[in-house]
Amino acid sequence: MSRIVLLDAGPLGLLSNPARSTEVLACNRWLVARVAAGSRVIVPEIADYEVRRELLRAGKTAGIARLDALAQRLEYLPLTTAAVRQAALFWAQARQQGRPTAPDNALDGDVILAAQGRHAGRDRHRCGHNEPGAHRSVHAG
Repeated sequence: MSRIVLLDAGPLGLLSNPARSTEVLACNRWLVARVAAGSRVIVPEIADYEVRRELLRAGKTAGIARLDALAQRLEYLPLTTAAVRQAALFWAQARQQGRPTAPDNALDGDVILAAQGRHAGRDRHRCGHNEPGAHRSVHAG
């Protein structure tokens, strides 16, 4: 079974960035290595939404084109009713346990991403955005 990697908005934003910064290049090398290792690298629709809305707001057409190309080249995971309902359950459980992941009135993309991961496969991993090259994998459920 191949490893499943769900791209969060942070690394997806870096991968869609046409700039040649050290961080962007490192994230691109990371992606190439994951694909070469046989990982299923997936663009979740919620992460696409989070990146796309900012690219549209800023008028960054080159970034939108790169995001579209990534969605075509990699696997794309659309939101489903089951994933949204799972996200609602994760959101409620986190608050019941005193571990909210976002303010109560916020659309919590992280729980939606985790719910998409639950439906993507048993070996779920999420590429985080808080480290160089975005190589952190976090169990998503």
